[in-house]
Amino acid sequence: MSPSSRPGAGRPTMTDVARAARVSLKTVSRVVNDEASVTASTALAVRRAIAELGYRRNEHARALRQHRALGMLGLVIKDVSNPFYSAIARGVEERVRDRGFLVVAGSSDEDAERERALLEIFCERRVAGLLVVPTGHDHSFLAAEMAMGTALVFIDRPGHNIAADTILLDNFGGARAGVQHLLDHGHRRVAFVGDLPEVFTTAERAKGYRAALRSAGLGYDRGLVRVGCHNTTSAAEATRELLAQPDPPTAIFACNNRITFGVLAALAGMGGRQPRPALLGFDDFELAAYMTPPVSVVAYDPVEVGRQAAELICRQLDRPEGRPRRIIVPTSVVARGSGELPPAGTGLYPMARAHG
Repeated sequence: MSPSSRPGAGRPTMTDVARAARVSLKTVSRVVNDEASVTASTALAVRRAIAELGYRRNEHARALRQHRALGMLGLVIKDVSNPFYSAIARGVEERVRDRGFLVVAGSSDEDAERERALLEIFCERRVAGLLVVPTGHDHSFLAAEMAMGTALVFIDRPGHNIAADTILLDNFGGARAGVQHLLDHGHRRVAFVGDLPEVFTTAERAKGYRAALRSAGLGYDRGLVRVGCHNTTSAAEATRELLAQPDPPTAIFACNNRITFGVLAALAGMGGRQPRPALLGFDDFELAAYMTPPVSVVAYDPVEVGRQAAELICRQLDRPEGRPRRIIVPTSVVARGSGELPPAGTGLYPMARAHG
């Protein structure tokens, strides 16, 4: 079968060769790299598949196996302008600088097709490793690159249909602790404002939110939940909807830093028309301690996340046969005042103040 006649025809991959020859990716890699540990009949079957498919070896693998300095790592993140992701990029660069690596970043903007295009471009540029905040739901196409020696680490979310090193935040535990902090200050109507529901971090933080409510003996009220807020504008609109209810929430848990900015924008427009709800956000940000009131958050060190992701990449490049690892980065609640505002009706509830 020629490449142009294959379903979804494109450049043949090692996966295509392995499927046609009915062998593993590792076996194809051994044949392509002229290793001696393959039987003659198996090697013949692989070479026939290579010829029929028109597969061409990625010379990146040969460079890796000869230990030449490739000098580049590809970093695919959601949004390079987001402080969270820029901090991760900084951490990666700090860790690999002494090894002479250049880190090149691209934004997927939560678009699976864009993510795949960026990854394929990086692979074509023969990067030594890939660090990915995954968006798509199938990363099996990277298996061939891994078999050929490309290091791969997933950051913030796990990849799909592939085994690779992964570094995650304690999303569930952090959200549960944050919401529990609000409940400990007397709040019983706590709203959740989240990103796209299919995003891993949103789903895990929503689970933590519900777990905190259950532990306090409170039911799950869908009327207090808004998800699908992909940017600051939609988060602000969701917050205004929540506050316009006949029985509005007395506290809001914001699922990430961009959503926190949207919530703050909505609160700034309240004036003195109604009591200000308490606020606790997941992700710290630079001006959080200088707001009025200062913003309470679930915090962690994003630069350290980048450093640890880079450490995993370096480990793979130095010892490529190691088993995939999963690292969970701990989080903690930083109480600054906005999450500690008492519920309405206590006589202690401050009126809203606009932020400049």
